[in-house]
Amino acid sequence: MAKDIKKVVLAYSGGLDTSIILKWLRETYDCEVVTFTADLGQGEELEPARKKAEMFGIKDIYVEDLREEFVRDFVFPMFRANTVYEGQYLLGTSIARPLIAKRLVEIAHETGADAISHGATGKGNDQVRFELTANALDPAIKVIAPWREWDLRSRTALLAYAEANQIPIAKDKRGEAPFSVDANLLHTSSEGMVLEDPAVPFPDYVPQRTTDPEKAPNEPEIITIGYEKGDPVSINGEKLSPAALLTRLNELGGKHGIGRLDLVENRFVGMKSRGLYETPGGTIMLVAHRGIESLTLDRGEAHLKDELMPKYAELIYNGFWYSPEREMLQALIDKSQQFVTGEVSVKLYKGSASVIARTSPYSLYSMDLVTFEEGAVAYDHKDAEGFIRLNGLRLKTWAARNQKARG
Repeated sequence: MAKDIKKVVLAYSGGLDTSIILKWLRETYDCEVVTFTADLGQGEELEPARKKAEMFGIKDIYVEDLREEFVRDFVFPMFRANTVYEGQYLLGTSIARPLIAKRLVEIAHETGADAISHGATGKGNDQVRFELTANALDPAIKVIAPWREWDLRSRTALLAYAEANQIPIAKDKRGEAPFSVDANLLHTSSEGMVLEDPAVPFPDYVPQRTTDPEKAPNEPEIITIGYEKGDPVSINGEKLSPAALLTRLNELGGKHGIGRLDLVENRFVGMKSRGLYETPGGTIMLVAHRGIESLTLDRGEAHLKDELMPKYAELIYNGFWYSPEREMLQALIDKSQQFVTGEVSVKLYKGSASVIARTSPYSLYSMDLVTFEEGAVAYDHKDAEGFIRLNGLRLKTWAARNQKARG
């Protein structure tokens, strides 16, 4: 296989691991390497990655700002479904991987590369997400996963390889990192090392995006989020682009300690893992979206969406964003959003985001129907008697059978 690989597109962060992978690819496959570095809002300067790639003599270097595409085409469609994995996780890492993999495949086509490569380990979910996406977008493309091929099994081995191959090692990378971090505009994920034992509370120094709720402002803050067809479009009347809106919500939520999650989850590859996730803006969006849907979705629509959501969440978590079943579900979800338009007021206070008001020009809420006073809409209370009688018929039959059986 090595002889067939002439050019590889590498998902490159500029850090130690991917710099080692860059050198290893050249050494193992004797191939040209193209680097791709994506800005998904991780909050890091990307020019150092470009400079490092240049230092390695890379000719084709891609550094791209994908924040708007990430939020518009991946985060927002997912949030239209109120997507939560295993009842808690807002899928911040999961939803970023198909976009990165998509661009890897596209750049491979643009540069004539034979393969793509990623730095995901053999124990995690990301290898699955990258490679299933590649399979769906180009079944002929090859994928190189160094962590499954090389014999560098320890931090010491990585550092020794870097030293032997004159790969620069930052001072803060020489010691064992206290935990690993993956970040993008939707969330920050912290895992490993000091977080590995789920019986031990996470240290105070781990959270990066959220204030400790106990130290958050003592006064609540109320914001109004405007929605159009299921997507948030404004905050307090100010129209914002998708990425700018999520950035603003992150700032507001982080200040009030919203969106922290200490989670033990079930990985697709078969093991449990523990991590600390911070999703301040996403947590606010989930609450607000449910608020506007409560006015605008019919009961049947809302309940069907809630029944399908766990399957949709599992597809994203397991790496099946580009799959026929996910696209089928997305079509159903998007159809449900045609009247999800209006405004939602949310109170932010010490770790919580709660809806306090909502309004929509397409509201299905009728005050005339629900009022305790005499309503203008005809509702005959006597109709409830027949409704209850018909629904209770099978229960009476069931109870009679049980009494007979007991003698």
